[in-house]
Amino acid sequence: MLVDSPPEERAAAAAAPPTRRGARAVGLLASVAVLLLVALASIAIGAKELSLAQVWHGLFQDSGTYGDVVVGERLSRTVLGLLAGSALGLAGAVLQALTRNPLADPGILGINAGASAAVVTAITFLGVTSLSGYVWFAFLGAAAVGALVWFLGGSRGATPVRLALAGTAIGAVLYGYVQAVMIMDGAALGRMRFWTVGSLASATTATVTQVLPFFAVGTVVALLLARPLNAMAMGDDTARALGADLNRTRALAMLAATVLCGAATAACGPIVFIGLMVPHVVRSFTGPDLRWILPYATVLSPVLLLGADVLGRIVARPAELQVGVVTAIIGGPVFILLVRRRRTAQL
Repeated sequence: MLVDSPPEERAAAAAAPPTRRGARAVGLLASVAVLLLVALASIAIGAKELSLAQVWHGLFQDSGTYGDVVVGERLSRTVLGLLAGSALGLAGAVLQALTRNPLADPGILGINAGASAAVVTAITFLGVTSLSGYVWFAFLGAAAVGALVWFLGGSRGATPVRLALAGTAIGAVLYGYVQAVMIMDGAALGRMRFWTVGSLASATTATVTQVLPFFAVGTVVALLLARPLNAMAMGDDTARALGADLNRTRALAMLAATVLCGAATAACGPIVFIGLMVPHVVRSFTGPDLRWILPYATVLSPVLLLGADVLGRIVARPAELQVGVVTAIIGGPVFILLVRRRRTAQL
């Protein structure tokens, strides 16, 4: 496994001068401003272009044409993109700290595979056809796999290597199951095709309402883990000396990542590379301190997700590319670049 950061870097981060902390705070505020602009673009840009004045009118004054377009269709899509993007980025940052691997992403624990397996089972054997039904089955599948990975990884004696190996093995088995069922059941293949790509297009107020509590709980737990995860990055012995409870921290980190990634996957389908790219990029300018990495990942991940969604609407007009396709196209080359940079740095 790749070690996230040596202890001396963590110590330097903890003793960062006030000017550097101030720069990070200003950068975080600037990131929030960028997120607001991207959110406005997500509401304004689509098959029918809207000006900012029309967006404002539709949001706060009109219940007619513009109100229907903006509030009824694009607002739910944008809010779900904000929530799902934050969840995926935060889950990725937590998992990279937990596994001590800066190239880890939520898929490393098999959570996406668990959600996909649950959805294809619900469609094929239980006759579930609505998105509201997918959400709950996907979340239950993700939670079940998270618990199984924790158990196979050694539960209270879990280590980063065991968790990663258990997640990879379970994910491979479940993806094999998904492909087998979809090949044997043509109807399931047709219904699963749209969900497995990853999309925000089917977002509704009901979908947002259903997954919002899970996003809220997972976000709070993840942000509260910044200090103990910082301690664990210095090594288990040092973390114990600093008073960190290793088993509790790992269990809570697994819980937070499972809830966040499970809810995002349930609502949007498996969207790749968000949880890998954003925390890795954030770490390059915040340093290894998770007290900054986690908030930055929470803000900048939806910037990437919503930006990719807007790009997908522009490049394929009057149709659109699903956001999962766009993030995969962007993420593949970026992942190769990150691996090459990592390898060069180690030589």
